Amino acid sequence: MAVKIRLARMGKKRNPIYRIVVADSRNARNGKCIEEIGTYDPNTDPSTYKVDADLAKKWLSNGAQPTEVVGKIFKLAGIEK
Repeated sequence: MAVKIRLARMGKKRNPIYRIVVADSRNARNGKCIEEIGTYDPNTDPSTYKVDADLAKKWLSNGAQPTEVVGKIFKLAGIEK
């Protein structure tokens, strides 16, 4: 099972808010997820994010691969592999 840390879209039309989730890569973008580890709001200036660092580090150590955008958010939050 290939596990990814990626964004799941929430919010209204033209007003997206994202959840940072751990999910099987074969599931749909907003489909079933294993665990929710944070949020990301690109609508504010500057963009805001909230990440549970302990859960993120746990999933990274277990082999979950972050997507490109989530990797940038983790870098801003100071979370490294």
